[in-house]
Amino acid sequence: MKINGVEIEDTFAEAFPIKIGRVLITAIDEYWAGIAATEATGFGTSVIMCPAEAGVEKFIGPEDTPDGRHGVYIQICHMSEKGLEQQLLARIGQCVLTAPTTAVFDGLPDSELRFDTGNKLRYFGDGFEKKLEVYGKTMYAVPMMEGDFLIEESIGYTDGVAGGNFFIFGRTQPSALMAAKSAVDAIRNVDGVITPFPGGVVASGSKVGANRYKFLKATTNEKFAPSIKNEVEGSEVPDDVTAIYEIVINGLTEDAVKEATRVGIEAAVRVDGVVKISAGNYGGKLGKYRINLHELF
Repeated sequence: MKINGVEIEDTFAEAFPIKIGRVLITAIDEYWAGIAATEATGFGTSVIMCPAEAGVEKFIGPEDTPDGRHGVYIQICHMSEKGLEQQLLARIGQCVLTAPTTAVFDGLPDSELRFDTGNKLRYFGDGFEKKLEVYGKTMYAVPMMEGDFLIEESIGYTDGVAGGNFFIFGRTQPSALMAAKSAVDAIRNVDGVITPFPGGVVASGSKVGANRYKFLKATTNEKFAPSIKNEVEGSEVPDDVTAIYEIVINGLTEDAVKEATRVGIEAAVRVDGVVKISAGNYGGKLGKYRINLHELF
């Protein structure tokens, strides 16, 4: 299959289950909402070594937030419920509560799965906190030096999907990177997904485990490393490819991850210099979700 003259390999991306908490941060303007969201989702690229996977889902305007201010949806992802609860508490408490003018709302109000994150963070008020019914929600007002920090009593979470991915093969590093950025920009228009790596782009696509260093959970995916393609038996790097970038996608549902994969690929193949699109999998041994690239189109 080819799209815009670019080969789409007949393969699948292998994704796996993960727990996802979704939070809406609001602030006095887009700048401060973005600052809080950036801090709260830091060090959140991969569960290989990060304490969680995290990212900004989307910015929204005052017309779409409960308090009529600028807002940002973020997602925090973890393999366990306990780990996710701890990460939500730590990231909201240390990175959002501390940021100027912020408030926190539940991003999954229809979910039956909930953490009492707001109820726990209210203790920062040292007995001066107040429980309120405001914006049609049960919230806590925590008095602070700048005024009150408002947070909804509980935060919803869900069983989501992590590790959706595709590879962009480019003739040059600039063309491959431009295509990767175009893909991430397009994916931002899909609700319910994040691309947790730096700028949404993975420069260091990895494989599970190691051939030599058995103490490592993940190491370089040498079959997709252009600089050593002549040294690696079974290299999958074409002769005319000098750079490959991976886009990793987490989402609230499998359908959302599939849609993000589709629009991302469609954006990437419009960039001159893209040779091929593929995806990473481990033959079904890593996760239960298989996102077949050809079935997306």
